[in-house]
Amino acid sequence: MCGIVAYVGPKDAAPILLEGLQRLEYRGYDSAGLVVSNKGLKLRKVKGRVADLAAVVPARFKGGLGIGHTRWATHGAPSDVNAHPHLSGDERIAVVHNGIIENADELRVKLEADGAVFVSETDTEVLSHLIARTVKEADSLVEAVRVALKRVVGTYGVAVLDAERPGEVVVARNGSPIVLGIGEKEMFAASDVAALVRYTRQVVHLEDGEIAVLKADGFNTFASDARETAKEPLTVDWEAGHYDTGGYEHYLLKEISEQPETLARTLRGRLDDRFHIAHLGGLNMDARETRSFRRVKIIGCGSAYYSGQIGAQLIEELARIPADAEPASEFRYRGPVVEADTLYVAISQSGETYDTLAAVQELKRKGGRVLGIVNTVGSAIARECDGGVYLHAGPEVSVASTKAFTSTAVAFALLALHLGRVRDLSPADGRRICEGLRRLPDQIKEILALEPQIKELAEKYAEVPSMMFVGRVRGYPVAREGAQKLKEISYVHAEAYPASELKHGPLALIGPGMPTVAIVPDDELLDKNLTTLGEIRARGGRVLMVGHRAADPKLADDCVVVPRNEIELDPILLTIPLQLFAYHAAVALGRDVDKPRNLAKSVTVE
Repeated sequence: MCGIVAYVGPKDAAPILLEGLQRLEYRGYDSAGLVVSNKGLKLRKVKGRVADLAAVVPARFKGGLGIGHTRWATHGAPSDVNAHPHLSGDERIAVVHNGIIENADELRVKLEADGAVFVSETDTEVLSHLIARTVKEADSLVEAVRVALKRVVGTYGVAVLDAERPGEVVVARNGSPIVLGIGEKEMFAASDVAALVRYTRQVVHLEDGEIAVLKADGFNTFASDARETAKEPLTVDWEAGHYDTGGYEHYLLKEISEQPETLARTLRGRLDDRFHIAHLGGLNMDARETRSFRRVKIIGCGSAYYSGQIGAQLIEELARIPADAEPASEFRYRGPVVEADTLYVAISQSGETYDTLAAVQELKRKGGRVLGIVNTVGSAIARECDGGVYLHAGPEVSVASTKAFTSTAVAFALLALHLGRVRDLSPADGRRICEGLRRLPDQIKEILALEPQIKELAEKYAEVPSMMFVGRVRGYPVAREGAQKLKEISYVHAEAYPASELKHGPLALIGPGMPTVAIVPDDELLDKNLTTLGEIRARGGRVLMVGHRAADPKLADDCVVVPRNEIELDPILLTIPLQLFAYHAAVALGRDVDKPRNLAKSVTVE
């Protein structure tokens, strides 16, 4: 959950590293550092943001070779000493590292017995000392890194410099992403293409176990057994401008506002007006194979998991296939029974979420058929899966997911439509869902126009210590995602429950100090939802209702009315006001909206 940038070429490395780290700061932002090679290794690192690092890097910090890092702490509190890069005792080797070295304590004891002196609390410093001992006996830096990493248990994305080999950088991957960027007589590496797109759109993704050596005139990649591997560059669609705020105060507000366009991109070219089906060629399944599945299991983490709950509901309603969603972080540890007639779907915006990737790999080992719904082309989960759907939502920089969440829900609607029309969904219902999907972008624009009203409501409720979010069936995942957004960016405690479960325990919490956000669509459960509002009001609870009609003042203090779509698709629209509510509550409380405390965007550690 940290950012790595590396450069080798004719330009000064420091400005390139700083600019790249700035673009990766959403991956970690408690400390930052860089090192350049120029007649030895020159190091600067600080506790704090990349801007704090830039302030301590001298103007004449010269060197055409360097590595940089922005950190999200796992071993050792944020501090100048614990910040990366880490040097070996003789200051010959510099290392930056994402991931967790699980046998770091064991290696540290052995290295200390061999005379190594550690100055930080990190697991990463073990790597710098380990490589420093192997490099003295190796023919090359890449061989030294390969040998050293054979002693490591855990996950890593690493970049390594050797002061005595000033023309090359070595990078390696195991469970934490590393992407190479191919320039004109210069090479780059990073943990995310965001750091590369200003300089090149030609990239190479390393596989787990691969090592690469970068020089200004090119690169070579190797497997863990030292065999050279062949890699084909990929052209990425994203450009540097996609990572700018575009005049918005925060990335989060920009990404909320982009949803009409991002949903249109997710839908583009995928709806068939002749047969009223979704074209999803990336599934790599013919109709006969598609019909053979008797169950769908969806796995994801955080907001991806909640979008999977919406997806499971869509699949059951439209395709009439039993479906459920489960946290990927729990799935692989409970000894799951993997069935041949179950279709597994993995969700990840980055395509690198470690828990989800590990679950996919477990499924593949057991012979499961796995589809991926991801946003990042060429990412690890996309490469591991048998097929899938790309979201085409564009880069999502803010830690809290918004446009990727709604694009994922739309992708599930497309998948459910595809599965349903291959099975028993009628052409009339297929046409109805296609038309509903096409209406979504304009309806989201209508909801975004309600921002002043939602801002006023958010400021009204922002100071409460806690909030309850409730919804039934289709509304419950919406409630869960709404609670997630509020707590992760505003730090207001929020809980989500099925509305029907309130009277089975949580109703004890309801009172004047615990407002409730109620998701109340106009569906077959409307009367039951209104009864729940009455139960809350009878106990002095305040209610903010999000639904399709104005609320009776006896049942709700406040109301946000959103446009109707087809009842299966309404959860997508009901999510948008909750995103704006959380955003404006966080702003009102003075929170760091794009970089909430203790969190990072791409979770590549367990």
